[in-house]
Amino acid sequence: MTGANQARIWRNFDFVLLGVTLLLVIYGILMIRSATLGAVDTDLISRVPRQIQYAAIGIVVLLLVAAMDYRLLGALQPYIYGSLVFILGLVAVLGVVGAAGAQRWLTVGIPIQPSEIAKMLLVVTLAQHLQKQYVKLDKVQTVIVSLGYVGVPALFIFLQPSLGITLLILFTWFVMIWAAGLRIKHILMFLLIVLIGLPILWANMRDYQRSRIFSFLNCEGNKDACYNINQARISIGSGGFLGKGYAFGTQSQLRFLRVRHTDFIFAVIAEELGFVGGVLVLVLIGIVLWRVMRAASLAQDPLGSLICYGVAANIFFQTFVSVGMNLSLLPVTGLTLPFISSGGSSLLTLLFGIGLVESVVMRHKRLDF
Repeated sequence: MTGANQARIWRNFDFVLLGVTLLLVIYGILMIRSATLGAVDTDLISRVPRQIQYAAIGIVVLLLVAAMDYRLLGALQPYIYGSLVFILGLVAVLGVVGAAGAQRWLTVGIPIQPSEIAKMLLVVTLAQHLQKQYVKLDKVQTVIVSLGYVGVPALFIFLQPSLGITLLILFTWFVMIWAAGLRIKHILMFLLIVLIGLPILWANMRDYQRSRIFSFLNCEGNKDACYNINQARISIGSGGFLGKGYAFGTQSQLRFLRVRHTDFIFAVIAEELGFVGGVLVLVLIGIVLWRVMRAASLAQDPLGSLICYGVAANIFFQTFVSVGMNLSLLPVTGLTLPFISSGGSSLLTLLFGIGLVESVVMRHKRLDF
């Protein structure tokens, strides 16, 4: 590629998408700082500097991925998919067990959560797979094969266990295959798969996962299990329109609200910055989704378009579930609020996804070589 063409590509870089993403990351760092003020636990004390470090690495990753042609990643699909399945299998053998008993992490200098990385790499490999099958999507076996394609890594992730990311991957699969041209006649088949799969899913869930669903359905019957849910509702309700002020939330600062830096960070935002602060986060995420969908409409090939749909599905589902569980509208799943919640692997993965979108939008015009 000539220097002139390289310069022309970078002129298509979506600075609005980058700018809003950076605003969300900064917003998140500030709210993590508020949620962990006065902490004595060494893990909580290190959350802010660790999030800043991951953010800096993530921005570099974003720019590097944007500079790379997304079609190159598509061409590497078999190797990426095979490596991904291998690493997820490795977690089952060598994974580090966390405080909640979940075996999700590998330590390679820094702790990483392969299931987080998987949700975005699967977007690339599934997009390439669907592009190859583009003219065969009217056949039911094509749909079933694509579900099996994501089903293998999803099964490994479910067994860690991580129900939230498993559901996220299945949701992303549905959005991408719908965007690729899923036929209406296959919707009934999909619903049948869901009906068959739900009892199997329930039978293999851990006790604490079932407890979360029971407490969501009958909160009055289990006060202990509903403690976090109730505290989140109190936090959000007490914030009012403008909130109590940054770092002045009583529920968060007095430690009534647990896991406030991850699962329930939206409750911290609503208490301290009020309705306005909560809506601002949703508006910023909405702008990110708009720019990602814009990139999907500009993409010059199905691969680029499907990648953007997959990234958008990830961001939307995480936001919907995270805010929903803070508002007691959905069971607690542990999914983070995109770009806001504390979590290095999640932040890196999301910034990688934004880099993929930038790569697509930068190359939406054909160049003469």
